[in-house]
Amino acid sequence: MNATLACVLALAVGTYAFRLAGPVLHGRVELPARVQELLTTSATVLLVALLATVALTEGREFAGWARPAGVLVGGVLAWRRAPFAVVVVAGAAVTALLRLAGVS
Repeated sequence: MNATLACVLALAVGTYAFRLAGPVLHGRVELPARVQELLTTSATVLLVALLATVALTEGREFAGWARPAGVLVGGVLAWRRAPFAVVVVAGAAVTALLRLAGVS
């Protein structure tokens, strides 16, 4: 068995065990309120970091100004509770119009 296959199998088993732990441990383990608050905050921080990485980079380079502008417009519309279709179309339209105008 090569190393890649071993890594894939280990990750698959770990993922399955992690997902199974929720239903198995539900009701048996009680987390303190501070830990629950930290877990909620950490999930938010991870999602924002992922969004920033995807919005600002393409490969190992800066993605240009059009994409972050589109993400910003979409984020503001989502924050203002616009319908999902409006958020996606507006973000894509802003990015497309900026690229059409020559802003990379």
